[in-house]
Amino acid sequence: MVKKSIYIAFLLLLLPQLALAIRIKDIASFDGVRDNQLIGYGLVVGLNGTGDSDQTTFPVQSLVNVLERMGITVNRADIKVKNVAAVMVTATLPPFAKQGSKMDVLVSSMGDAKSVAGGTLLMTPLKGGDGQVYAVAQGGVLTNSFSYGGQAASAQKNHPTAGRVPDGALVERELPNVLADRIQLKLNLHQPDFTTASRMATAVNEKFKARVAFCSDPGAVTLNIPDAYQGRTVEFVAELEGLDVRPDVSARVVLNERTGTIVVGENVRISSVAVSHGNLTLYIRETPQVSQPQPLSKTGETKVVPRTALKVSEESGGLAILREGANIGDVVRALNALGVTPRDLIGIMQAIKAAGALQAELTVI
Repeated sequence: MVKKSIYIAFLLLLLPQLALAIRIKDIASFDGVRDNQLIGYGLVVGLNGTGDSDQTTFPVQSLVNVLERMGITVNRADIKVKNVAAVMVTATLPPFAKQGSKMDVLVSSMGDAKSVAGGTLLMTPLKGGDGQVYAVAQGGVLTNSFSYGGQAASAQKNHPTAGRVPDGALVERELPNVLADRIQLKLNLHQPDFTTASRMATAVNEKFKARVAFCSDPGAVTLNIPDAYQGRTVEFVAELEGLDVRPDVSARVVLNERTGTIVVGENVRISSVAVSHGNLTLYIRETPQVSQPQPLSKTGETKVVPRTALKVSEESGGLAILREGANIGDVVRALNALGVTPRDLIGIMQAIKAAGALQAELTVI
């Protein structure tokens, strides 16, 4: 029983170190393996009087073009519909998507339509940045919202002028295979760092017992495919993605003055400094009094007599000393002892940085 307890305690001690290791696939991606954005212009039909009004002309023109392509000749001046809405259709084409694969699309109204809920998106070509059609979208629009109203009142839930078409797009053109017939690959780090890139290259070389990887710059690691994996690039990539690497994080404090959010990195250290904090509150209230003559009096006039209530309160401020090399836990405990709020902490952090005692990068967003 004692040995089992010691074993469990040893594992608990190792958990913080093991938790720092992250898979390569979570902190880096292969060069060329990425998503591609698609966009298209389409029409949503079948709306219950919530489509674009007659003041929006391009949906009517688009509807005329659709009918003419179907062999129906109409006069544009005779078309007055409220069940049609012009929309922009966007989607993200994942890497290695094959013909016939399905993906979701986002539908967003362009005109003055009140809602696209319950509508059907007509066949819409989706183009990439090169102008080529990579997918075609069509299907029912789901908004998870509603919008109803009358002349004096209305009710709305969520956002009715934008929705999704689940599995509404079919891939018609495949992207080139960037991994085929390659003898060299490149891993791009999501957060470029010299130390992280070096650790990644070391982990790969230890895995394959050869100098397979080398750092070309802090944002990328170049990989030479071993002879044993020639023609088996997918298997080589699968072996790489599962390797654990401990990324290095720079010391940084991020402050958001709009929301009062503060994020302090683990490696932040503070030199010896004393911090004092106190609040001064000034309360001023104007309550003017109106003085007027008695009813039916022959003399006198109405006057406004000013009344001002003034109150000054100052909270007692304490003095906290942060020793040299204090970590984030020491900083939090010392500042909590002063009773500071998140917004007060923003000013304190900026003051510590101005004093040269904050050994970290201070970022205000």
